[in-house]
Amino acid sequence: MKSPATRVLVIGYVWPEPRSSAAGGHMMQILETFLTQGWDITFSSPAALGEHKADLSALGIAECAIELNNSSFDDFVRELAPDIVLFDRFMMEEQFGWRVEKHCPNALRVLETSDLQSLRDARHQRLKARLKAEPDSDDFADLFAPALAEEFQHMADTDLAKREIAAIYRCDISLMISDVEIRLLTEQFKVPATLLHWCPLMLEPPSEPFTPFEDRAHFLSIGNFRHAPNWDAVLWMKNSLWPLIRQHLPGAQLHIYGSYTPPKATALHNPAQGFHVMNWAEDALQVMSAARICLAPLRFGAGIKGKLVDAMLCGTPNVTTPIGAEAMGDEQPWPGAIATDANALAIAAVALYQDRGRWNRAQNDGRNLIARRYDQAVHGPALIECLQQCRHHLAAHRRDNFTGSMLRHHAHKSTQYMAQWIEAKNRNV
Repeated sequence: MKSPATRVLVIGYVWPEPRSSAAGGHMMQILETFLTQGWDITFSSPAALGEHKADLSALGIAECAIELNNSSFDDFVRELAPDIVLFDRFMMEEQFGWRVEKHCPNALRVLETSDLQSLRDARHQRLKARLKAEPDSDDFADLFAPALAEEFQHMADTDLAKREIAAIYRCDISLMISDVEIRLLTEQFKVPATLLHWCPLMLEPPSEPFTPFEDRAHFLSIGNFRHAPNWDAVLWMKNSLWPLIRQHLPGAQLHIYGSYTPPKATALHNPAQGFHVMNWAEDALQVMSAARICLAPLRFGAGIKGKLVDAMLCGTPNVTTPIGAEAMGDEQPWPGAIATDANALAIAAVALYQDRGRWNRAQNDGRNLIARRYDQAVHGPALIECLQQCRHHLAAHRRDNFTGSMLRHHAHKSTQYMAQWIEAKNRNV
């Protein structure tokens, strides 16, 4: 008799939008990996539907809206009886983890971290402090290359880090998109390596010819405007980087694409300066393939950057910072240029834009990097193997994670009582 399909419940922070963010793209790659196994997937979320939501039902994935602080979820999860529950970011584990454990204690609990939000936030706070103290600074070398021990010092006392890392401990496995963040967690926060699995973006390496140098024009920047690092990069380009590039290339054009474009972004649109805010791109890979250079001057952030992976998939060399390139490359040449100040970024961007030979080498470096580091044929099976092994040895795995058990015992009680109080309060309103 054929064994029943593995049942997977995903609790999403938002409904996946693969064309709006790297997080949405990564979630879809995980779901597609599960589908190759014939697993039965239900995607749920308390969030409102976004403008660019993926059509999950077309893939055979069931969809279910759920509510925060509502016992209706208890009946839902008990009836579904999932074998694996995937929490999309730690806030969903905080909200629903205790309910999952109470009603489905044998379900494997997996956390999709997306990136370490506490790391991103700590870097954001440092950048804001720098800009307040030195508003005219355009050199951030000291912010871009701190040792992991220094990152730990900036994070360790924050509530966000304590919440996020507690959720990692409470789950059986956490999917980490960045191997740098794995090192930070294991070396500085002393999280056991057995609780973490490296799962970067999972892609099919490009095989078709790229659009050549002579058929491309303009610079491009792309990213969800709701993501704070992207908006900060736009401001830095507008105020510092782009004027420097235009000094060398007076006719240069920069096209900035992003979902959920706010009025403050459209207000920056200035064709006379070659600075074009283009709103959302219906096909991000198409506009990326038409551009000659991708600009990603990120001054803070975490995880890995979907825009740079898209650039490599399209054969578009990029110019970025150490923050942008973090955890994305290896010891081989970077497919473009990395710099720490506005002037160096501008010089590198102009050189790549004009030098066909350098540009072609960068394009080829990107193709090779995708094949070496992001091959779905490698990471997809590795993810399935990790989850299967953890399921088969779940009792021992949890016993070895005593800290997680202890945190669940205490935290889930307080979370449960708070949720029940909120639900009772809402009934009486």
